[in-house]
Amino acid sequence: MFKHEKQLLKDVKVERANPQYAVLMQEQLGGGNGELKAAMQYISQSFRIKDPAIKDLFLDIGSEELSHMEMVAQTINLLNGHAVDFNTVTSGEIETHVLGGLSPVLTNSSGEPWTANYVTVTGDLVADLLSNIASEQRAKVVYEYLHRQINDKYVRETINFLLEREEAHNALFREALNNVKDTGSNKNFGVTEDSKLYFDLSTPGRFYENPNPTEPSFANPRKESELAGKH
Repeated sequence: MFKHEKQLLKDVKVERANPQYAVLMQEQLGGGNGELKAAMQYISQSFRIKDPAIKDLFLDIGSEELSHMEMVAQTINLLNGHAVDFNTVTSGEIETHVLGGLSPVLTNSSGEPWTANYVTVTGDLVADLLSNIASEQRAKVVYEYLHRQINDKYVRETINFLLEREEAHNALFREALNNVKDTGSNKNFGVTEDSKLYFDLSTPGRFYENPNPTEPSFANPRKESELAGKH
């Protein structure tokens, strides 16, 4: 069951309308690294998870991503202003002005419709967690690019908040991965000699030695903080 609260997760506003920048924000609404993709990916992955704590984590983060989507959509609304005018969009997505009546639509910044092809679900918890960690990292990069291209202080405040939330999700997924790192596709990781070969196919020159595979894992930031506090 889902429940919608009328207030935004964090209020958004803009200094002034900027329809061309609204085009860029569409990438985080309906793009391959956007909020709808993240929400659908984590919620879809949760359907098969048996660990109640990790299932809950996926559903909580997926639900928050829907809240982020709502914030991005409202920011696009404010940036588009009140006048339908395709002339204010010199490049990229113009669907909101010629088809949607300024409604934020489920497309990326080039006008390509959102697709479930963006969503990765493998049924293997380790693989899905690694995919989610990478998804959060990619979303963070896109927000960093967006931040550099706007001077509107209120839009920057919104982007800063969303950036920090991506960091939080990344840390939580890494912590979950540590809890299941000996399961699923990580079982018997790198046990044969074939996994320890390096094929030097970019000759001349060799910069890496033969690999020594170990299961993916991350340092626990909670334990690091505890250790730092003791010194």
